[in-house]
Amino acid sequence: MNESLKKEKERWESTTLKKVIDRFPERKKEFRSYSGIPIERVYTPLDIEGFDYLSHLGFPGEYPYTRGVQPTMYRGRFWTMRQYAGFGTAKESNQRYKYLLSQGQTGLSIAFDLPTQMGYDSDNPLVSGEVGKVGVAIDSLEDMEVLFSGIPLDKVSTSMTINSTAAILLSMYMAIAEKQGISFNKLRGTIQNDILKEYIARGTYIYPPRPSMRLITDIFEFCSRNIPRWNTISISGYHIREAGATAPQEIAFTLADGITYVEAALSKGLNVDEFAPRLSFFFNAHNNLLEEVAKFRAARRMWAKIMKERFGAKNPKSMMLRFHTQTAGSTLTAQQPDNNIVRVTIQALAAVLGGTQSLHTNSRDEALSLPTEDSVRIALRTQQIIAYESGVPETVDPLAGSYFIEAMTNRIEKEAWEYIDKIDKMGGMIKAIEEGYVQKEIQDSAYQFQKEVEEKERIIVGVNEFKIEEDIKPKILKVDPEIERIQIERLQELKKKRDNRAVKSALSTLKDKAKTDENLVPYIFDAVKAYATLGEISDVLRDVFGIYEEKIFI
Repeated sequence: MNESLKKEKERWESTTLKKVIDRFPERKKEFRSYSGIPIERVYTPLDIEGFDYLSHLGFPGEYPYTRGVQPTMYRGRFWTMRQYAGFGTAKESNQRYKYLLSQGQTGLSIAFDLPTQMGYDSDNPLVSGEVGKVGVAIDSLEDMEVLFSGIPLDKVSTSMTINSTAAILLSMYMAIAEKQGISFNKLRGTIQNDILKEYIARGTYIYPPRPSMRLITDIFEFCSRNIPRWNTISISGYHIREAGATAPQEIAFTLADGITYVEAALSKGLNVDEFAPRLSFFFNAHNNLLEEVAKFRAARRMWAKIMKERFGAKNPKSMMLRFHTQTAGSTLTAQQPDNNIVRVTIQALAAVLGGTQSLHTNSRDEALSLPTEDSVRIALRTQQIIAYESGVPETVDPLAGSYFIEAMTNRIEKEAWEYIDKIDKMGGMIKAIEEGYVQKEIQDSAYQFQKEVEEKERIIVGVNEFKIEEDIKPKILKVDPEIERIQIERLQELKKKRDNRAVKSALSTLKDKAKTDENLVPYIFDAVKAYATLGEISDVLRDVFGIYEEKIFI
């Protein structure tokens, strides 16, 4: 059949297609995906030569999970609609969470401000002007108590985007559960806890890579034995893509990070099937709808092979790549911001067609400020319309079998394996980061994309084409500068009223244990319950571990 198809394609190219191109030479133009992958004019089974249905696709819910990690996918239940939110004080963020839950959101996603992410208290002079700006300010367990006031933790699934201080915020969450009388085995949620991508693309690191890896594996060990339903890491390609990576680079570098975390856990003596079922991932949904669908499918297949063939996992859940998706913030434009609603819709549709387990849709005004309540509602409604009105969730992997989708899935997988093989030969991801290889690859891709935009090889609607004279801006959210003063006053009052002797004792014990190989999570938990602050706990670990200073790679 393939031979006859090949001859028929050659006939088509030399007659029908040639006649059109001879008459309209401009139609000979070549097309490439956002990642630079050539797009063929038409796809046939010839483009997936050697394709074997069972080894490449199989059925949903079965190895290699190309078609999804659940047999019924969204026919069983929709993805979790998890809008990322947090700003100002814990009280304001608590009100936003309750509003989102009342509007049909099905999971919480906490955004922390930069001081919280970097391990500084709000009264530290280094963070002046940043308190509560890009997320909620959390200095102590007292703030966490306000943040979750009136929200029973056994009724919601909570994601916390936190990395360097992940063990501290998780300990605070556990302490809230204790205060609510909720058993740890009922807690559901995720901490991002992915420090490697901070060195690659984002920058909210504190300690050098190796002690940071120790904290991560301490969390793996503690949670596997105490919080069995908690996802101990969300291995993130999102920020890698936001920094300028292509689709193949996004999944290659993300899965390479995943390999490194698995190796670290194994070296600590954990059994792969003891912790791997609670690993999760976090990907970007970019503008090129079909490329993104193929990317998600390729990532699932690759991770299944990595866990089965490289690490010898036996539990099927260890091989399932479960992931959260966020639409691409880097694609949002300050110009004609209402256009962003359309961009986000396309990106959200790609995530659903690609089989995501949970989804955040960005708001139209995020290129200008933190989103307003109106904009957040539109973003949530976008997900709900896809879920309830589009018909897309009614069948599993609806684009499977498309010549283009299968060829693109294979192509992305091939390019991603090439990157992973190169990183392995370099000695692994930490070595590749230390040598600047990963950072340089992303920088080169970002430069190439921006060059194409500036030369109008890529059109960004409203930015380099289809501009308008007077751009109407929506109402934007402004964080009250008084928030910082209020937060500092609350923090100083806490330091006066708490049992400072108990705080000093807990911090001293933590410092001693940090110099050993003991798991640090129980000691961080004790310090948190004594109302030691996030900055105080981080300072103790800075004293023992040191701080990471970024190298400049040219």
